[in-house]
Amino acid sequence: MEEYIAPDRKRIPYGMMNFAVIRRDDCYYVDKTRFIPMIEEADKFFFFIRPRRFGKSLTVNMLQHYYDILAKDKFEALFGDLYIGKHPTRDRNSYLVLYLNFSGIVGELHNYRKGLDAHCQTMFDYFCDIYADYLPKGIKEELDKKEGAVEQFEYLFTECNKTNQRIYLFIDEYDHFTNAILSDIESLHRYTDETHGEGYLRAFFNKIKAGTYSSIERCFITGVSPVTMDDLTSGFNIGTNYSLTPEFNEMIGFTEEEVRQMLTYYSTTSPFNHSVDELIEIMKPWYDNYCFAEECYGETTMYNSNMVLYFVKNYIQRGKAPRDMVEDNIRIDYEKLRMLIRKDKEFAHDASIIQTLVSEGYVTGELKKGFPAVNITNPDNFVSLLYYFGMLTISGTYEGRTKLTIPNQVVREQIYTYLLSTYNEAELNFSSYEKNELASGLAYRGDWKAYFGYIADCLKRYTSQRDKQKGEFFVHGFTLAMTAQNRFYRPISEQDTQAGYVDIFLCPLLDIYSDMKHSYIVELKYAKYKDPENRVEELRQEAIAQANRYADTDTVKRAVGTTQLHKIVVVYKGMDMPVCEEV
Repeated sequence: MEEYIAPDRKRIPYGMMNFAVIRRDDCYYVDKTRFIPMIEEADKFFFFIRPRRFGKSLTVNMLQHYYDILAKDKFEALFGDLYIGKHPTRDRNSYLVLYLNFSGIVGELHNYRKGLDAHCQTMFDYFCDIYADYLPKGIKEELDKKEGAVEQFEYLFTECNKTNQRIYLFIDEYDHFTNAILSDIESLHRYTDETHGEGYLRAFFNKIKAGTYSSIERCFITGVSPVTMDDLTSGFNIGTNYSLTPEFNEMIGFTEEEVRQMLTYYSTTSPFNHSVDELIEIMKPWYDNYCFAEECYGETTMYNSNMVLYFVKNYIQRGKAPRDMVEDNIRIDYEKLRMLIRKDKEFAHDASIIQTLVSEGYVTGELKKGFPAVNITNPDNFVSLLYYFGMLTISGTYEGRTKLTIPNQVVREQIYTYLLSTYNEAELNFSSYEKNELASGLAYRGDWKAYFGYIADCLKRYTSQRDKQKGEFFVHGFTLAMTAQNRFYRPISEQDTQAGYVDIFLCPLLDIYSDMKHSYIVELKYAKYKDPENRVEELRQEAIAQANRYADTDTVKRAVGTTQLHKIVVVYKGMDMPVCEEV
């Protein structure tokens, strides 16, 4: 048996959130410590919202180690070769750090108090144990006699004040329970009770505010939505939301330059079958294009750091892109957001924001820094929620309003899956086996007739009266959603190309499926039921001209690679498909 030789390269810290372990185990770390002086210059009670799995928890953990008075003797080992190690601030290692992670709280809202009490009891006791030398004697025993998180917290920061200690409070995922709250009306009532009046959660945040007059000198609070924060603001109205400010746009996530540096490093320590430029070209459509400040549009976009680490880890192991560009944990996280579709369906019949987004390629709105949960169906609030969850990104302005688009293929795939799930609720049962067979036939055998016939059949069978009223928007959105389920292609719709009027280019994923044989331009046209029959022929001729024009562009020629390009013209009349042909 051949001897295993450990590779001489830094470990990929995929899924790791403990900064000290990442540094101890010589993992690759993208240095974000240059933001520490900026955080210190900012207001002392710092709110920061970013999408799930974007690196918030690691950032919080890094800050804990920087400010923890107990980590003073580890400063050189942890930070010595980083930006902040060379430019330390006056406040380094000068706080007692109190860390609360609300994602660890077990229980739904009806027993939320019990979960909050249990988590805080554990973390308060831990705090008393590790900082025993800095605190009054017997503090832990006295604290344990107090009833509940609110009372215990008040006692803790008051006792710390007696010994002139300074507390830096970190709360990670303060809004963890928001999804459960928003998913049904009953939970929303309970949520309102907890965040308004004398609710327990509101009382807890009131106590944080009281603590800032005592020993709590700084707070750093993260989450994924501004909903809870807005409902708690009169309980905690001293925090500043820095989520949309340009100076912190790059604090969480990776810039393209940071991704390039990582790939360049691993290209010198691992066998690479692609150049750095080629790998960026593969990753960019899937993971890039997040913009978190309007002023930064057109300058720096951010990659989802978790997805980049997933890709690089898989690439180093196998020498090629992972077969599934979306990691399972991301899928699970997005599953939790199904309530967004349900909320979207509560709007007026012609105001579905997700339908508009898929059909038009963008939506407009005004990004809100916070809004009450009861007002979530206000269109601007709903657009803002989609943005904070990472399902929309800033793409400039349109007619004086912020223009927002789907950032990348990972999110597009989730949104299209949601759209189809709404038809599932209407008893539309897509056979996975049948879909996979049709997808394989399209990619390897050129069997496009069966594929688009299946889509047309689904459309005709399951379209509601409300969907029929949307006409072209609905047909285009449904077709895009169906083609997005095809693992062999990345569907690029008209709004992404700017090179013609093609509706869908099924761009072959040759980096993953190098042996596939066929690619497609699909020009989709729509005539109303009441239009005369000659309208179908007019649209058919238009579609042929547009498909031919687009097939000649460099974008398509470069992307089709070794596959055979088919130009497919589809014309719907209402929900019927009188034309489906190759030109």
